[in-house]
Amino acid sequence: MTMASALLTRRPHAPPPALVLWRDILLPHARVHELCGQARRTLALHVAAQAGGPVIWITRRHSPDQLNPCGMQAILPPGEVIFVATDRPVDSLWAMEEALRSGAAPLVVGDLAEPPPMTPVRRLHLAAEAGAGMGHCRPLGLILTPGAGGAPGVETRFRCDPVHAQDQTAWRIDRLRARMQPPRTWRLEAGKLHDWPTPG
Repeated sequence: MTMASALLTRRPHAPPPALVLWRDILLPHARVHELCGQARRTLALHVAAQAGGPVIWITRRHSPDQLNPCGMQAILPPGEVIFVATDRPVDSLWAMEEALRSGAAPLVVGDLAEPPPMTPVRRLHLAAEAGAGMGHCRPLGLILTPGAGGAPGVETRFRCDPVHAQDQTAWRIDRLRARMQPPRTWRLEAGKLHDWPTPG
């Protein structure tokens, strides 16, 4: 059998192993994903709860947006999170890279002030793949960025923003980028995901 015939088969393509968040939000393992928007940390906590601990959460030491353990308790017990504080953006990316490469935690979160450039993102992908080869777990990397994000080279990008109303807590989740899936929007309410209602 030649190499070409070995590569071309009629078997259906098998998607890579992924963390399934609700029903349609898939985050392939051993890759780096970007979460942006006002409620990016809330969405990251839901991912962390699904991934299981320990979770390594890397943030800037003097950031005004530190997680409140009491506020996160309803989604994820704070005891499952290892918090790492850094002084410089380059230190945050280095710590994230090393944590992914170790394969010691199923989820590594980097809470950043701005999207990183392509080279650090590629290094994070390689580190996550190396961590998967360590045999402990297939680590997932999350980059949290403000606004609409925009880190180049990420596997997926999701935006999460609050759409609360009186006596109603809800979020809008937008899939802005995915290698194998089109853009899509959902409404998250009471822990359940619904398609975003179309006007008319």
